[in-house]
Amino acid sequence: MDMNQLYSDIILEHNQNQSNKHELNPHTLQEHGHNPSCGDDITLQADIENGIVKNAAYTGHGCAISQASADMMIDLIKGKSVKEALRLIDLFLAMIKREETDDDKLEDLEDAISLKNISNMPARVKCAVLAWHTLKDALEEGK
Repeated sequence: MDMNQLYSDIILEHNQNQSNKHELNPHTLQEHGHNPSCGDDITLQADIENGIVKNAAYTGHGCAISQASADMMIDLIKGKSVKEALRLIDLFLAMIKREETDDDKLEDLEDAISLKNISNMPARVKCAVLAWHTLKDALEEGK
């Protein structure tokens, strides 16, 4: 199986996974993100306790890439410190912008590395980064 097929399968699997797609109660942080160019819409909620992302979830609608990306991101940040979550967000965004191409470093992104080639599809980049930008805004603002 080639890597593109493997990555496509991972994206499809995360798009179909509904375990992170729900209202989160309790939550200490909430942020809404919207991509007006395609209509993707997401609300992220997280429960932060003592600087640790205890739990996170999202609701909303959008294309397979935006939904899969949100699911991957939540899987990745659960149980991590806010500082580590922000590092992983920045790493993901650098990967999408092709600023970080070292596969050894990108391994930290786990399944989210499957979105690496989205940078070759400019119209889909905003779909892939919506959840990540939304979470970054929320964590930096401490909402």
